[in-house]
Amino acid sequence: MKKILLALAICSISLVEALAQNNPNPGYWQQHVDYKMDVKMDVKKYQYQGTQKLTYTNNSPDTLKVVYFHLYYNAFQPSSDMNALLSNIADPDGRMVDTKTVRGQKVYESRITKLKDNEIGYMKVSKMTQDGQPVDTKEVGTILEVTLNKPIAPKSSTVFNLNFNGQAPVMIRRAGRNSKEGVALSMSQWFPKIAEYDFEGWHAEQYLGREFHSVWGDFDVKITIDKNYILGGTGELVNRNEIGYGYQDAGIEDSSIKKGKELTWNFKAKNVLDFTWAADPDYIHDTFDGPDGIKLHFLYKNNPKIIDNWKKLQPVTAEIIKFINENVGPYPYDRYSVIQGGDGGMEYSMCTLITGERSFPSLVGVTAHELGHSWFQHALATNETKHEWMDEGFTSFIADLALLKIMPKDQQEDENPFGSTYKSYYNLVAKGMQEPLSTHADHYLTNRAYSTSAYSRGSIFLTQLSYLIGWDNMMKTLQTFYSEYKLTHPTPNDFKRVAEKVSGAVLDQYMIDWTQTNNTIDYSILFVEELQKDQTLVTLGRLGRMGMPLDILVEYEDGSIETFYVPYTSMHWTKPNPYVKYERTVLAGWGWAQPEYKFTINKPKSSIKTIMIDPSQFMADVNQENSIYKK
Repeated sequence: MKKILLALAICSISLVEALAQNNPNPGYWQQHVDYKMDVKMDVKKYQYQGTQKLTYTNNSPDTLKVVYFHLYYNAFQPSSDMNALLSNIADPDGRMVDTKTVRGQKVYESRITKLKDNEIGYMKVSKMTQDGQPVDTKEVGTILEVTLNKPIAPKSSTVFNLNFNGQAPVMIRRAGRNSKEGVALSMSQWFPKIAEYDFEGWHAEQYLGREFHSVWGDFDVKITIDKNYILGGTGELVNRNEIGYGYQDAGIEDSSIKKGKELTWNFKAKNVLDFTWAADPDYIHDTFDGPDGIKLHFLYKNNPKIIDNWKKLQPVTAEIIKFINENVGPYPYDRYSVIQGGDGGMEYSMCTLITGERSFPSLVGVTAHELGHSWFQHALATNETKHEWMDEGFTSFIADLALLKIMPKDQQEDENPFGSTYKSYYNLVAKGMQEPLSTHADHYLTNRAYSTSAYSRGSIFLTQLSYLIGWDNMMKTLQTFYSEYKLTHPTPNDFKRVAEKVSGAVLDQYMIDWTQTNNTIDYSILFVEELQKDQTLVTLGRLGRMGMPLDILVEYEDGSIETFYVPYTSMHWTKPNPYVKYERTVLAGWGWAQPEYKFTINKPKSSIKTIMIDPSQFMADVNQENSIYKK
């Protein structure tokens, strides 16, 4: 019966300023940046130096007297806060530590602690001016504090010029050099990047290895590097005719560029959150025509063991984009690059860095997830340091849905595409490790609590919302949210209000309980009693602290089925019947303060085979054993 009910539940799956004005919140504003950078990379020392001209536009109503820049590579030093956290958290990321056994106990040793001077990461800023005048700066870990000589008034712009030099660290997390798969340079978060200032103020936290919050901006970046290296990353290569070598769609003969030892690659991008690039002398570069005129780029090592999988990945990537375009909204850019690099998978503007020595299903899975971020982080740029569950969770949801549609049945692990998502949440609860989703991404007690909260519990927020308001309403909410808020910085409340307007339900308690508390859902069938010959009394109990409406399915001995619906009074709403094939009875509402609820079935107890709370299993009930009665 579970398979039938699951199928029924899912059967219905089917320019900054201008965009800021489209944001439905009155008075909304967002800052804007325009970067021009010229960088030279020494591929032997893994060091680079560059210049940056940054035009910063203050669209806020506030006068700014100080600004902050991120210097992310300073995190890859023994004295950094990231290393301190890595050395003290109970379950450090295995990619960042070595392990040994001491007296029978596993001991973790941070790899950052062991870095030598020529292996650490660093970023240094010098000769910084504001509108031509020197400014005072102070480096504090991964943050540069800049005291302005001239405050930036509301609705005005200023120009910062600076020199910077950096060293790409030995590959430890996301960025660096010489990955385990042999990629030379994975250059993410590599330049002095101004911090975000929004309605909550400055967001200038130390970088601890997790999430980001960035300013929308335009980038014009020139990278001079050894001519044997092939580059890929954010934006469009605007000087293809000068590059040619290794760049297949340039159509230029190698002989035209073999003079000299270096080449300068010039990339441009508009309305993006960052600029990322990767480089290797052994990249294969393929292009593939995606849907709606999107040009897809694939850069991967010339390794015979992976080439077939990377070739097969290309049409599947186009299918994933098409699916998300149709189910969320149009991808807002004209290109996307899938690049072998990094240490797992990480999303960046118009591109991703992923490890490439994977099975084909794994390669598709990581690509689907990182690609999904292009909608939920790089178009819907929520503050993922504070609301990481919206980015990671919504991305996990749409990636799982896309894989359900695209991947062959024999390569799908579960008949329920969200089964493993719920299982990981239930396991976290069982161990007493859950923390509220409102916890800052950097401040979870364990990595396990963070990852389960951000990815699993964030995804469940949507699937469980479909249980509350119906699948069609949930998907329409997702589409409306994207349409109204793309290329702005929406908040959880913005999403809640869209869902309320789309459905008509009141969802305040759902948002509070699921995202700001550790409250769990646990509904039980306490008693099934025969009242008289043709009536059965069912008593339900709310054992968890979180209230929900209830779909109840009753299967009889003769094979017939009917359903009952118990509204949750705090929602002031009745959900459309999700099981239209069966007769449904809408019962009186159940308020949160009432611990028990009784209703009558107009058939004898002897005729009842099964009573089940939530046959879809989209309600995250932590103890489903007490949610079913069997004769």
